[in-house]
Amino acid sequence: MKTTSSLVKLIIFALVTLVTFGTLAATIANISFGDRFTYRAVFSDVTGLATGQDVRIAGVRVGEISTIGIYKNRTSAVVDFTVDRSSVLTRGTIATIKYRNLIGERYLALDQGPGPATALRDGDMLARDHTQPALDLTVLFNGFKPLFAALAPSDINELSGEIISVLQGEGGNINALLSHTASLTSTLADRDQVIGATITNLNAVLGTVDAHDKAFADLLDQLQRFVSGLAGDRASIGSSLTNINNVAGQTADLLTKGRPAIRQDVANLGSLVTLLNKPSSTTAFEKFLSTSPGKIAALTRTATYGSWFNFYLCRLDGRVILPSGATTSPSYAVSSARCS
Repeated sequence: MKTTSSLVKLIIFALVTLVTFGTLAATIANISFGDRFTYRAVFSDVTGLATGQDVRIAGVRVGEISTIGIYKNRTSAVVDFTVDRSSVLTRGTIATIKYRNLIGERYLALDQGPGPATALRDGDMLARDHTQPALDLTVLFNGFKPLFAALAPSDINELSGEIISVLQGEGGNINALLSHTASLTSTLADRDQVIGATITNLNAVLGTVDAHDKAFADLLDQLQRFVSGLAGDRASIGSSLTNINNVAGQTADLLTKGRPAIRQDVANLGSLVTLLNKPSSTTAFEKFLSTSPGKIAALTRTATYGSWFNFYLCRLDGRVILPSGATTSPSYAVSSARCS
């Protein structure tokens, strides 16, 4: 009887220990044994998010990421996740991707945002206006560029190394980190004179701009009208650019075809200039220039009726010697208006 009683106590103790250990393990591992609903959410960016990661409400794990895929418009991502049935999601729920730790692991946080309190059904989807991607650390670090630009690279590397060492427990202490941070702050403080001079120069520039504010405003107004005019004529400008392109192409073809003839004309023009530049040709050239207008006017009247020359006999005088030796002088004259 004593052995039986001890055995029963041992079994009860083992069962209680197993139940307690299992409960503790499930709590630590965030294991849930209840039924779950499946929901979907559309995100603009899910970089770093992976299947199996947590879904949390107020920091408590209530589910996990099931699948991640491309949405139908191929500009977004859709995330399928499960949530315990006991956690009710509404149509005002906001899904946010957050950082879980310093090594970049993410989790999906669910919060109640503005919107109707109607409960979501199994399989419902949260649109992009109810989701937020993770914070872009690249943009965050880019904001520190002005600070880093004021420090020496060796100081930045040393500070980064000490931060990593302290956070990972590889060496160093908080006091050393704070001391180095203080030295960097002092370095920045030593440059206050340069910063002050920069601010003074900026004040001078702003004062000059303020003194010419009317001219500056007129300039902005004219620029605005100019841009508006360009915007209004954008169709005509586009067509003009197309036509200019065509003209440039045709001109290039014309020059390509006419280049040999132009080269010969230039060479002949050089020979003509050399000939005209001789002293013996100066008198003849001046006579040509002085008599050319009258000749050109006469030729113009002659070729008025077409691309040919019309000749009209107005007067004829001559002398004819006959075989007998006699001489006769025929004469012909017309009193037409064109001969006057």
